[in-house]
Amino acid sequence: MAATGAGSPSRLVQYVVVRSDLVHKLSWPLGAVITQACHAATAAIHLHYGDPDTQRYLAELDSMHKVVLGAPDEAALSSLSENLSQAGVAHKLWIEQPENIPTCLALKPCPKETVQPLLRKFKLFK
Repeated sequence: MAATGAGSPSRLVQYVVVRSDLVHKLSWPLGAVITQACHAATAAIHLHYGDPDTQRYLAELDSMHKVVLGAPDEAALSSLSENLSQAGVAHKLWIEQPENIPTCLALKPCPKETVQPLLRKFKLFK
């Protein structure tokens, strides 16, 4: 996709933040963790389906952009969710049931520059 210029809409990104300790310390299978991220991303889209940014994101089906970041543990994920809520950033904290374990969160699609400062301390998921 070409760089956005003045007056053109900004690039929409859906950020997903996954607890990396699920794989590296708690030995969850990678497939199970990927499933959690899929659940959160789908739920965030569903919850904000009528939002103009979500509609524009979905309209660009073949060029959707997601970024998957890693949170070191449950405390970091919960803290991020609180910070996003305080900043008015729409997201879905996915809590795996019936275990009641927060595993990841996904933001609704939004312009990268509006949320990147809140996610700066999180690195790409590995």
